[in-house]
Amino acid sequence: MNSQNTNKTDNRVIIFDTTLRDGEQSPGCSMNLEEKLRMATVLDEMGVDVIEAGFPIASKGDYESVYEISKLVKNATIAGLCRAREADIEAAGTAIAPAKSRRIHTFISTSPLHMKHKLNMTPEAVLDAIHDSVTMACKFTDDVEWSAEDGSRTDHDFLCRAVETAIAAGATTINIPDTVGYATPADYGFLFTMLRERVPNIDKAVLSVHCHNDLGLAVANSLAGVQAGARQIECTINGIGERAGNAALEEVVMAMRTRADVYDFDNNIDSTQIMRASRTLSKITSFSVQPNKAIVGANAFAHESGIHQDGMLKNAQTYEIMTPESVGLKESEIVLGKHSGRNAFRTKLQELGLDLGDNALNEAFQRFKNLADRKKDIFEEDIIALIDDENLRVSEHLKFGTLGIQAGSQGPQVADLTLFVDGKEVHAESEGNGPVDALFNAIRKIEPHDDAVLLLYKVHAVTQGTDAQAEVTVKLQEGDITTVGQGADVDTMVASCQAYIRALNKLLTQRGKENIGVNP
Repeated sequence: MNSQNTNKTDNRVIIFDTTLRDGEQSPGCSMNLEEKLRMATVLDEMGVDVIEAGFPIASKGDYESVYEISKLVKNATIAGLCRAREADIEAAGTAIAPAKSRRIHTFISTSPLHMKHKLNMTPEAVLDAIHDSVTMACKFTDDVEWSAEDGSRTDHDFLCRAVETAIAAGATTINIPDTVGYATPADYGFLFTMLRERVPNIDKAVLSVHCHNDLGLAVANSLAGVQAGARQIECTINGIGERAGNAALEEVVMAMRTRADVYDFDNNIDSTQIMRASRTLSKITSFSVQPNKAIVGANAFAHESGIHQDGMLKNAQTYEIMTPESVGLKESEIVLGKHSGRNAFRTKLQELGLDLGDNALNEAFQRFKNLADRKKDIFEEDIIALIDDENLRVSEHLKFGTLGIQAGSQGPQVADLTLFVDGKEVHAESEGNGPVDALFNAIRKIEPHDDAVLLLYKVHAVTQGTDAQAEVTVKLQEGDITTVGQGADVDTMVASCQAYIRALNKLLTQRGKENIGVNP
């Protein structure tokens, strides 16, 4: 099915999200099936037009993810990426088959550098591959996108021939990626102007931008391409992606909304869902958003300067060009503490964009009351961490029981740990070079995993104060498998234990799976 018939002369811009494909290729950003399904649901609900769900030929896990997302998503078109190879195209075609609206996205390099050193193919052979791959893709769907990898460094004459060939073979979307982030806005905009003037059948396809951020120009280049006639932007939540990342969805969307006088284009994104999407991805990948990140950073709507505060109190527009509410942030007038009731807690969750069913609400409220008994001040970040921590709970081989720690300068540092292993209570006591080492040694006693290496142990205070809730991230690696776990608690050692066993649970379930990294 071809759901994207937008003509390049319209002002409607298609938002093509590749968080689950290009974004996942960021080192350390690998997601499991459950996490991809969770993220795909958020993208679909916020109004993304096309979700590039993965690279089906890359691995069995990637194929399964694309297939399951195709069954799950209700509104967006599901795209599967593939090289100009028969096996790739067939894998993509069958993986997206369950989708209500489906697209095959096939690509091949077109720059002289790539054709010579990467493909070892002549330009004529590349043109033949374009024709054959697009023709084959059209057998699975009439919505076919073709990309000229390293398009921004491609000879213009050859690029025109390649684009004309792809459209003639049936491509309905033509993507000219700045694969290595080399272009400037003037360069990139000119490419689309040139193509529109020189390619005779260009009116039969939607032009698309796909920009990387190696020079910090991904968003600027994307908008320049749209101004020059492109009508699809390929982007990711939080701007994640290979190397320096991709154009950030939240930035291109809010640039068009805030500066409609310059970028007079429409899109289908519900911008009030932006913070939800950003936080969901950050939790899944354990990639924190830098505080000064545009739109979604913690400081994006924060004002510390006295002059700024004075201006804000008089008129928020003095220092804010968009409202917090427009991206899903809301100031709360409810102060939560141990004396707060269930209704106040529910209201606070609704203000934060967190909707829970009755059973989940009751469980979350009890956890909140337990936290409030131990912590004097409760901040919005505490509530978000508390709910997100609960959302991360899945059926697990290992579950936390109790923990006692003996620490201090006199030593020895000892961890007294009880875990539930498949429901059975197991106890271990272990010493270490510090309380954290002792704790992790105790976990290894209960569940041996000698080949696993601890790559990352990070502690982050969610809020200020000596009773701040700690959020701990643990990353484990065993061979080609890398997993991440998180835990949140006012006791840093309890949070550390939760984070470690969650990473270990993921590791145990992924043993034996092979992943083939293929980078378009």
